[in-house]
Amino acid sequence: MGQTDLEVLIDMGFERARAELAVKKSGGLQGALTWLEENQDKSLEELQASAASAATAKADDDEEDDGSPIPEGAKSLVCNDCGKRFKNGDLAAFHASKTQHTDFSESTEEIAPLTEEEKKQRLEELRQKLAEKRERQALVDKEEQKRNEQIKRKATKESQDMKEELARKEQMKEAARKRQEKLDDIEAKKRIKAKIEADKAERRRKEEEAKALREGRAPAAPSTAPAAAAAAPAASKPAASHNEARLRLQTAKGNVMKTLAADATLFELAQQLESENGVPVASFSTTFPRKTWQAGVDFGQTLKEAGLVPSAVLIVN
Repeated sequence: MGQTDLEVLIDMGFERARAELAVKKSGGLQGALTWLEENQDKSLEELQASAASAATAKADDDEEDDGSPIPEGAKSLVCNDCGKRFKNGDLAAFHASKTQHTDFSESTEEIAPLTEEEKKQRLEELRQKLAEKRERQALVDKEEQKRNEQIKRKATKESQDMKEELARKEQMKEAARKRQEKLDDIEAKKRIKAKIEADKAERRRKEEEAKALREGRAPAAPSTAPAAAAAAPAASKPAASHNEARLRLQTAKGNVMKTLAADATLFELAQQLESENGVPVASFSTTFPRKTWQAGVDFGQTLKEAGLVPSAVLIVN
């Protein structure tokens, strides 16, 4: 048993709904091939809507006029605008809606059906056109996918660049902080060393005075050379002009950096730490030279009087 026109079209790869519309519109394989070729760029939804609209219009026309689209005796319709022949009125009406051609005439010449060879040729042509259309669509889809991947890669690279820039800035900040801490430590060591030397000189002076008193002679006048030598670095250091104290406080919860006015007291510093940590401060101390300031005894001293200007490292107890 041979295949029906609908089965032939489905075997060619056409959708069943589109093939059914083509057969219904044309009434045969020849007309269906022509209809499919002319409507290959339209979506199925458009074709179905057009068919429904045509069916409604046809029903209205049938109510007004029950006559046949091709009068008796006529075998076909001819478009006088382009010369095409149509097997029935539906095909002629579709041609008119697509091309806006309106001049049609009847013809007694019957449209010969396609031979088997012609059918094969038309089918092969439609297969080639369908394959070319699918190939073009595949290329379009491939280009679209390529563009989407490029956009995605670009967005990913920009995001990665931003993360790297933020990380680089954080590293620079951390390096700058460490450099500053190192400079502060060097400056503190210099001040501690100078204070030790001054304490040694003061002890020697007192020992010389005590020795002179025991021997019943006047104490020798202090040498001006060491004083001048000590005055030179003192003049070069702007310590006397500092009005702030940069303090690094070693607490039980870690190191804390604070900057206070030089005339702020140790009591004020202790109050700040107590309000922040919730733990009362009993004393402050330094390791070198070893010195301790006790609460209730020494906390009335200003930071300048305690020798903590311009910077110092304190242990909080």
